[in-house]
Amino acid sequence: MKPFPILSKIAPVGLLLLIACGQSTPEKQLPSRSEAIPVKTISLQSGAFSPTIQASGTFSTKDETLLSFKTGGIISGMFVQEGDPIRKGQLLATLDLTEVDAGVTQAKLAYEKAKRDSERAARLYQDSVATLEQFQNSQTALQIAEQQLRAAEFNKSYSEIRATKSGYVLRKFVNSGQQVGPGAPVFQINGANQNSWTLQATVNEQNWSSIAIGDSATILLENVVEKILAKVIRKSQAADMATGAYWVEIQPETEIYFALASGMFGKTEIFPSQKTEGWLIPYEALLDAEGDIGYVFVTEDRKTAKKIKVKLGKLETTQIQVKSGLENQKELIVSGSAYLSEGSNLLIQD
Repeated sequence: MKPFPILSKIAPVGLLLLIACGQSTPEKQLPSRSEAIPVKTISLQSGAFSPTIQASGTFSTKDETLLSFKTGGIISGMFVQEGDPIRKGQLLATLDLTEVDAGVTQAKLAYEKAKRDSERAARLYQDSVATLEQFQNSQTALQIAEQQLRAAEFNKSYSEIRATKSGYVLRKFVNSGQQVGPGAPVFQINGANQNSWTLQATVNEQNWSSIAIGDSATILLENVVEKILAKVIRKSQAADMATGAYWVEIQPETEIYFALASGMFGKTEIFPSQKTEGWLIPYEALLDAEGDIGYVFVTEDRKTAKKIKVKLGKLETTQIQVKSGLENQKELIVSGSAYLSEGSNLLIQD
């Protein structure tokens, strides 16, 4: 009986595997300069293009308003909360009028005294006891007291806050019993009931320069299938100091039938009317790009490669804009560029 017949059959196979593992796979050699390198090319033709600009931002209404008291004091009553609907003229908050009423009373007393003084000066002037100057001074004092009374009564009328339009309370900044100064924000309201929503979208400097007021756009909301037709109605004239970005304001052209809230996120696609002259090339043709500068290979005789520098524009889904550098060039190499150098021989594949 032969010992271990199975091992005798496995051994030759294992030896072959060990030999195979010990052999190194030859590395792929780059083509030599004299060897023709297979490439594919496309014809170059300049034209005017206007790619879609995609941006995002938040919704707001053009009539958002901060409401405040004209005079300072202690808040005695707050009658609405954030999110409450309001109607024009509705009372929203009041100040404690103790101090304000005291001011009005003082102004009334001063006016009544000035009126008595003026009447007495008029009688004395008629009796030639008072001079014309004394009579005129009493008239002036009466007019000053009258204006002071009107100012005090005006301030009292603005010691309460009433809604300037129908809409919603967006924010409430203070509470009842809190002291506020003149002009300090108490409420922020908007006219949401008037359907005046706009989307303020952030764009970079390059896109901002391409967008013009009146350009068409669409707005897309999460969980809303249909796109909203819109247009650009306003654009910033200075960069945001914190982010360095610019914004454009997009207004829907059709009535919105679903609920929106101030600060809600939305996306937009803007279609600039301004056209850019240049070329659209595939990403594969671009080499060594940095910033708005890149390099491509072209061929002038369909035999040798030539590397040239180009100025880049906007990126698209599968293409990139070239603003300059391809003038007088007819054929662009779009595949095989990784193996090319200046003057490489070409084998153009159709």
